[in-house]
Amino acid sequence: MQTATVKDAHPTTKSTSTQLKDIKKQHPLRVLSQEDWQHWTTFGYVIVRNAAPAANVQRLADLLWEFQEMDPNDPATWYKPQLRDHQMKELNNTGMVEIYNHQYLWDNRQEPRIYDAFVDIWDREDLWVAIDRANLNPPNRAARSTNGFIHWDVDTSIQPFPIGVQGVLALAQQDGDVGGFQCVPELFRTLEEWIKTQPGDRNPMAPDTTGLEIVNVSMSPGDLLIFNSLMAHGIRPNRSENRVRIAQYISMYPADEENESERQVRITSWREREAPKRAAFPGDPREWEKEHAETAKLTPLGEKLLGLKKWQG
Repeated sequence: MQTATVKDAHPTTKSTSTQLKDIKKQHPLRVLSQEDWQHWTTFGYVIVRNAAPAANVQRLADLLWEFQEMDPNDPATWYKPQLRDHQMKELNNTGMVEIYNHQYLWDNRQEPRIYDAFVDIWDREDLWVAIDRANLNPPNRAARSTNGFIHWDVDTSIQPFPIGVQGVLALAQQDGDVGGFQCVPELFRTLEEWIKTQPGDRNPMAPDTTGLEIVNVSMSPGDLLIFNSLMAHGIRPNRSENRVRIAQYISMYPADEENESERQVRITSWREREAPKRAAFPGDPREWEKEHAETAKLTPLGEKLLGLKKWQG
């Protein structure tokens, strides 16, 4: 069963009580190496190189520029006001792109190598893919002069801890000053002990990072970063002169096939090209996808990842 709060934009699961770092593998690894698996369970994140085909990456990047009504060759067009504010205030002016069900997004979601990576993470095949958005983050100037942030998308005061996974597919080079994903791996490794040292009124959605190393993760186009939802993370500021961070958010979690109402909500979102009915997603007031796109065609794998067809029976 998936659960979420207003601040939690990402599904967690109650289908297992075993924390992801404590899974004892029953199935052979498909994509991750043993070294990848060790890094994942110790530090809470792993990078799958070349997870999506280059053609998929380029056409989605081009689509995001079109969707945002920006010209990649004209920086003067990069600073339009966001169409709606976010309830998660730290996301304002961080380049979120409220596109959810276009064919190009689904092409990456149903890419077998991406699915197989999440099978490795969960040690099971019956997964649903989260219906999520994208990001196009130009250099931070004017109203976009954010300093970045570190937070959790789950409430770390809940015991036992919520269990969930998140992911980011790079659509452009992410390194150095361009901004992108940042995280605190050492905090993930020591989270339970660290919490014992914190005051009782600590913010369970955002850590005090004093004395902790914040790691900037470099990625090439087509690389997929998967991270545990207990990993403190965020978007670092884009300090470059003229480079843009572009990414698609992709994650998967155990299918909740007994939850018929949720399954139908997911199917409707796909069929009608609508944003998820969750407070963390403001959606696109122009309804661009309804006007300019058709319902995405799904492969047999995609049908199961959506919930259109069931893994069981």
